[in-house]
Amino acid sequence: MQGLLLVDKPKSWTSFDVVNYVRRIVATVEGKKPKNCKVGHTGTLDPLATGLLIILVGKDYTRQAESLTKLDKVYEVTMKLGETSTTGDEEGEKTAVNDFIPSRQAVEDALLSFTGDLMQTPPIFSAMKINGQRAYKLAREGKAVEMEARPVKIYANTFESYDYPYVRFTSHVGSGTYIRSLVEDLGRTLETGAYMSDLRRTRVGKFSIDQAVAPDVLSVDTLETQLSSEQ
Repeated sequence: MQGLLLVDKPKSWTSFDVVNYVRRIVATVEGKKPKNCKVGHTGTLDPLATGLLIILVGKDYTRQAESLTKLDKVYEVTMKLGETSTTGDEEGEKTAVNDFIPSRQAVEDALLSFTGDLMQTPPIFSAMKINGQRAYKLAREGKAVEMEARPVKIYANTFESYDYPYVRFTSHVGSGTYIRSLVEDLGRTLETGAYMSDLRRTRVGKFSIDQAVAPDVLSVDTLETQLSSEQ
C-alpha cells in the first residue's frame, strides 16, 4: 500500500496520533505488525490546531518526507490580544498585559509589517531540537532554553475580522515559520501582548483542506480509496 493521504486533523490529536491511527489500519490491510509499516507525515501540527496533515504511506512516499515538509503553508489564525501565554497558545499559563484596544488600522498595519523575509525566534515550546533534545521537553522540565532567531518567509497576512480581543487573519508562510511566534511578535508591536487562541491549516503546497478526510472516515475498507499517487 503506497500513496499520499490528506487528513483533516481534529483538535487534541497529535500528528503522531494520526500517523499511528493510519499505521494500524495499514497493518491490518497488509497483515503485518504496525511497526513493520512505513507511515509518516510532512509537518507537525500542534495538538490544539486542526487542519491539513499530509500522511505518507509506504517506503516510496516516506522517503519524500523532507522535500514535502519544505512546502509553503496557509493557516487560518485567531489571536487574542491583551494577554500572553507561556506556550504562545491556549494551553499555557496566561498573564494579563493591559486593556489597551488598538484600532483596526493599527492591527492591519501590524499584519502588513510582518511580511517578507524576516528573522523569527521559534517558541520555547516547539519540536525543534537543541543538543539532540526537543525544546518543549527541556522547557517542561524547567530547564533554560535558548532559541536563536532564524530567517523565515511570510508571503502575506490577510486581515479577516477584528472583535476585540480577537483578531482573525489568514497567513501564507514559508516552511519553518511558527505562527505562535508571529502572533507574539504582533502582540509586542501592538503593545498589548497576544497569544494564538486558534489555528487551522488549510493548505500545504498545492494540497488543500478541501481534499482532506476526517480520521473517522478511514477504515480497512476505505483507506486505499483515499490514497493518492499525486506528488
